[in-house]
Amino acid sequence: MFALIDGNNFYVSCERAFQPALRGRPVVVLSNNDGCAISRSDEAKAMGIKMAQPYYQFRELERTADLVCLSANFELYGDMSARMMAIAAGLGPLQEIYSIDESFIGDLEGIPDLTRRARAIRSRIGRWTSIPTCIGLAPTKTLAKLCNHIAKDAERKPGNYPAELAQVCNWAELTPAQHHALLQRTPAGDVWGIGRRMAAKLAEQGIHTALDLARMPAAKARGTWSVVLECTVRELQGTSCISLEHAPAPKQQIACTRSFGHAINALPPLVEAVSEFATRAAEKLRHSHQLAGALLVFVHTSPFRPGPRFNQSIAIPLQRPTSDTRTLLHAAVGGLRKIYQPGFELAKAGVMLMDLYPANTQQQTELLFEEPRTRRNEDKLMEAMDRINARYGKATVHLGSTGHTQTDDAGWRMKQEHRTPRYTTRLDEIPIARA
Repeated sequence: MFALIDGNNFYVSCERAFQPALRGRPVVVLSNNDGCAISRSDEAKAMGIKMAQPYYQFRELERTADLVCLSANFELYGDMSARMMAIAAGLGPLQEIYSIDESFIGDLEGIPDLTRRARAIRSRIGRWTSIPTCIGLAPTKTLAKLCNHIAKDAERKPGNYPAELAQVCNWAELTPAQHHALLQRTPAGDVWGIGRRMAAKLAEQGIHTALDLARMPAAKARGTWSVVLECTVRELQGTSCISLEHAPAPKQQIACTRSFGHAINALPPLVEAVSEFATRAAEKLRHSHQLAGALLVFVHTSPFRPGPRFNQSIAIPLQRPTSDTRTLLHAAVGGLRKIYQPGFELAKAGVMLMDLYPANTQQQTELLFEEPRTRRNEDKLMEAMDRINARYGKATVHLGSTGHTQTDDAGWRMKQEHRTPRYTTRLDEIPIARA
């Protein structure tokens, strides 16, 4: 048995935890640079706002329909996610954190009163974090995702599914007739792993619902489509093919890219921006316990603005794999100076770390006379920087070229019109949700 625990409208729910006045109001959380919607409350969804819809298309609703738009606060969301996942782990012995708001719990066979236990965990998450959740329970991960979808829709869209399945849906407690009815009500495109394009291709073959998909012979799914679709079919039929991943796969690339609040046509603010991006990417690299063997920096104009076009990038191999911010920043700025050309209205830049290695990698380099303590000293310095910045706030300790000594009006800064307070997210700051 598997469980899937999912936070409802997660980013919006995190904001509401610290701003109770937002409850019941239409709320949208916007992406970096306030570009598009990445989280919507149920009230905002009812207004017709779509996921990833550009902000300019619905900004008028702020004035006419009491819509609240907020700039994303990913530091807050990561902290709230960690708390939610820690509580969710109490449901069973094995956990796979699938995304910032989703967690699989495995090895649930033999746990008595599993549905009641799931409701207790859901209630605890709500009381301790104010994050509303739904839980799906099933013998396969695909069916657990389906049950989670049913639990959500039964609560927020009455009539789509039976009301008694709202919030927590346990596949094992349902009869074969109920399985049949639920699969028939679910479009094939709502099944985990079936994207929009695949759903359209399946529809051409007369497969429109999850029931049609579950009835497909597994051999046909493999022969006509792929082994991935075969796994989906078998999982819908109740055979577990996808196990829990107890440790995430190491990243192949780490990137930090941003669009600017307004066009940049000079080198100094561009150097500040790329320095900041290299710093953020280096922090991510150390957090994932990896080293980078190469770095790519790019810059380009907007494809939507009139004027001459510019799109250049350069890859810089590093002398040895490293996670030292100073080395990565020096390489990024050096690469930027090589590709930069004046006379263009630049709209976006970024830094990508490539050729990643585990942090414990020992590799011979051309630096034959490098002392062993050099690497240790670098690691200690970076560890000290990370600890200080984690305790006292981002960029408390930073390299000078990032420009943090200037005001937030620096030329490269992102434009965020809906900036919210910087929460410390202490547990006693979260208003307790009443049942």
